[in-house]
Parts: sequence; C-alpha cells; structure tokens
Amino acid sequence: MKNKPILIVAGEPKSIFFEILFKTLKSNRFKSPLILIASVKIIKSQMKKYNFKKNIKLIDAKNLSSYKITNKTINLINVIYDLKNKSNNTAAKSNLYIKNCFNIAFRILKSGFSNKFLNGPIDKSKFLNKKHLGITEYVSKQFKTKKNAMLIYNSDLSVCPITTHLPLKLVSKKINHKIIKEKTILINDFFVNSIGFKPKIAVAGLNPHCESILKFNEDNKILTPVIKNLKKMGYNIYGPFPADTIFLKQNRKLYDVILGMYHDQVLSPLKALKEYDAINITLGLPFYRVSPDHGPNKKMINKNLSNPTSLTRAIKFLDQR
Repeated sequence: MKNKPILIVAGEPKSIFFEILFKTLKSNRFKSPLILIASVKIIKSQMKKYNFKKNIKLIDAKNLSSYKITNKTINLINVIYDLKNKSNNTAAKSNLYIKNCFNIAFRILKSGFSNKFLNGPIDKSKFLNKKHLGITEYVSKQFKTKKNAMLIYNSDLSVCPITTHLPLKLVSKKINHKIIKEKTILINDFFVNSIGFKPKIAVAGLNPHCESILKFNEDNKILTPVIKNLKKMGYNIYGPFPADTIFLKQNRKLYDVILGMYHDQVLSPLKALKEYDAINITLGLPFYRVSPDHGPNKKMINKNLSNPTSLTRAIKFLDQR
C-alpha cells in the first residue's frame, strides 16, 4: 500500500473524541486511509447525536490485506463495549475496552501493515492505575522501548519535558547527564529524519533564574556540563536559560525546541501560546505515534463546542509521512 493506513484508537468511551473527529472529517481530505478501532455501537450513537452521515465498513483486524481500504467510508475494527449494561464497574469496563483497542492496534503495528498510530484522549488516572506515568510510557513498554521522549510539536516551536507525569518533588532526583543526552538525541534524530532539518534546542534550567540557595545547583553541576558535551558532539543546543524568560518572543523565535526539566514548565507556556495548535508525539518508537494534546474533556461532552484543531493537526502530520 503506497500510503500506509493511519490506525486510530478512539480512546475513552465518554469523551469529546467523536465530536472532534467528525468535525475534522467534514473539513479535511486525507491521502492515507483511516482505520478506526472502536465500538460500532458507540460510533453509531455519536453519529446520530452529531448528525454525521457516512457509511461504516466493518473490517477484520486479522485479515486487513484482503480489503480495499479508502476514506469513502469509515473503516472500523469493532471492539465490543456494552452501552446498556450498567451492572459492571464502569471504570473497569472502560479500561478493558481501551486495552482491547490498544492491543489490536499494537498487533497491526507489529505486523508492519501500518507505521502510523493515533490514540484519542485517555483518562490516565483511571486507565493506567499508577503502573505507568503516562500513555507515552505505556505504549513504549509494549514495544520494549526504553529510550523515549514526549515532544509537544508545533512547526514554529516545540517543547519536550525531561520528566513527564512526575510529581514535582521527585523531579530533581531524576535529572542527570544520561537522560538529558537521551532526550536531546531523540529530538535531533526526529527533526533530521522526519522534519528535514537539524533543530536548535534551548534548555530551560531547573531552578528559578538557574540559581539555588542550596550548595548543589543542578543547573551548574548537571545541565551546563552536559550541554557543553552535547555541543562538542555536534548538537545545536544552548543554555541553561531561566524558564521564566526563555518563552519571551525575542527568545523563543531563536529556537525550534525548548527542552524543560518537568511537564508543566514547558507545556503550560506552549499551551498558552498555541492553545490547541500542537500535537503530542512519542519519540523513540519504531513507528509514528501521535495524539491530540488534550484530555477527554468530559465537561464538554454533548455541547458540540470542542475545538478539533489538535486532532486535525495530528492526522495531517501522519498523513504526510
């Protein structure tokens, strides 16, 4: 197949995913066939709710090569989710459904039929049960990928946190030369191989103004030496810079990626600047994995007011690969 299909796991049974998917499909055309992995009952219910009309083509995950897959229909691998049965634990039922969807996608990716994967929003606090920090780590473990990175990508400016969904009090213990090198190499390789140029990377310091009242200053003892070492290795990396000023307009325009020490240090300012115009990419996997850069947003369900930009950008990104 010239354009390998994009596998899409719908994610949480109760979320804004289908609303934003329908909005995306109404206003965009894609070269790569889309294969949705979800419950046929859920999607039919959502199509009726949002007055979205398109034929559904049920396909067998074990025999994909026998189908002519195009975007004239919704290509659906049906995963059972009982909408009417309320006797079981709702969270457990949802978790099993999501896990089954992921497992089907993983088998297809391992077969080589596709190298493009997108998952809809997941309620991490319920699905992961503290076994993984986030979906980045969950997916990576299934493919025995030990070196990964979470890149929040926008063509103007991207960010990457050294630590992901980690409590703040634990962050400093995880900052070391090895992990900074690993993330930098993954970022550089991604931009060179998938975007087509060598990125300029700015590193945000851990401490306010890169200063500390303690004897041990991570910015001086860890960040500065590793940045110097990476420069000698040929990477375009600079810093450390105070996190409170690196996102100023005159500063951020000098770089392609800002590498931060923890999740909210870089995600909060990027979301304030770009809002929904960014996508979550997992680096280090043997395939492309992206997701919209937001959660299920259950408060917005059925309001038909959700912004589809991040999902649209995510599918367009995969469509160009």
